[in-house]
Amino acid sequence: MTDGTVTATVLAYIREQYGSEPEYLWAKSPNNAAIRHRDSKKWFAALLLELPRKTLGLPGEGRVDILNVKCDPLMKGSLLDSRRFLPGYHMNKEHWITILLDGSVPAGEIFPLIDMSFQLTQKK
Repeated sequence: MTDGTVTATVLAYIREQYGSEPEYLWAKSPNNAAIRHRDSKKWFAALLLELPRKTLGLPGEGRVDILNVKCDPLMKGSLLDSRRFLPGYHMNKEHWITILLDGSVPAGEIFPLIDMSFQLTQKK
């Protein structure tokens, strides 16, 4: 089950904190977006909407929104739990994690991970 409220809250945070807007780049997946730094143009997040739970290896039927963020590899191991935090879907699994936006992760836990991703992908 998707929770558009969490997705909207995450996008609002990114807009307010970093002034970044989602970019819808893929014709085959028009609801999926990359979110980049305004200066370096590097991605710091990817938003994928309405993915089948089975595609992510999750139990149950239905679909879920996800957010991919870059993560410090040393911290990644403590986050991954196969329920709320997964290895980065369609990303480098050593450096990216997937966060389920189905309400199972409170926004207060998502925002610091977005901040970390932004810092890890900024211009050096």
